[in-house]
Amino acid sequence: MLTMGAAGSLITVADLEVGEVRRILELTDRLEQMSAGDKARVLAGRRVALLFYESSTRTRTSFELAAKSLGATTTLVSDKSSSIEKGESLKDTGLTLRALGAECIILRHPASGAPFVLERATGLPVLNAGDGMHQHPSQALLDLRTMISRLGLRGKAVDAELLRGVTVTITGDIRHSRVARSNAMLLPRLGAQVLLCGPAELLPEEAASLGEGVEIVRDFEQALAGSQVVMMLRIQRERLAGLEVDLAAYIDRYQLTRERLSRLAPEAVVMHPGPMIRGLEIEGEVADGPQSAIEEQVSHGLAVRAALLVRALGAHGLREV
Repeated sequence: MLTMGAAGSLITVADLEVGEVRRILELTDRLEQMSAGDKARVLAGRRVALLFYESSTRTRTSFELAAKSLGATTTLVSDKSSSIEKGESLKDTGLTLRALGAECIILRHPASGAPFVLERATGLPVLNAGDGMHQHPSQALLDLRTMISRLGLRGKAVDAELLRGVTVTITGDIRHSRVARSNAMLLPRLGAQVLLCGPAELLPEEAASLGEGVEIVRDFEQALAGSQVVMMLRIQRERLAGLEVDLAAYIDRYQLTRERLSRLAPEAVVMHPGPMIRGLEIEGEVADGPQSAIEEQVSHGLAVRAALLVRALGAHGLREV
């Protein structure tokens, strides 16, 4: 029998040392190898609340399905179907969920820092499912696992050298992207070089200060030519107030087309966290092509988020496999 302590919240990748990343990925592998019956006993009887103030498909559904696959009971609370709509504060909503028996809260919120507030108010483990333009730590972990799989690195030690020699280009609306921020903070710790690419309106120069191993390259074709992984981001129109973005010029300079990919990076892994806007940041033919790992990211998300729930709640009934 494997016993685990309550590791608690995951709010930012800044909290993850390389050793902890390794343990999360090892736990992910272990859970994935279990039979459905054994897996369903790991969190049997535990209660998980999903508190979503913003729309979500992949993140919300994968957390919910992951919890249910482990035997946990889930409840979904959204800002459109609860007292949130009447003006109830995040603190009071969290306290209500705790009083109703929730043992872990998965939170998506438009305000950066909201998961810290919720954790402090409730004392419960909080898993950050995206807060404003700040962090999306589970996305960075699932992206890492996707890269490990597609680059043939399964079985290699998860350490500071794992991604040595791998260049990851992240292109698009980086100004507003919590996904880009989390990946740019996590991947260099494992040896990767991260190139951030986009126009100045969507990629301010200060983004290079995210850490060592992060560089801004404005020329997409230059960045693409030296990359083993290319991650495309959508333009977040809902966050563009006050910014002037010429979409035609953006498509011309930054869209990932089949021609660009085959000419400059014919072996590169193509990724996208979704939601994806075909014909804007990426051609549909590329999204559906053999270099695309987009659907695999979703599958890895289900696996990684199961591990994060076990990490947060403890693992009653988890056996060595």
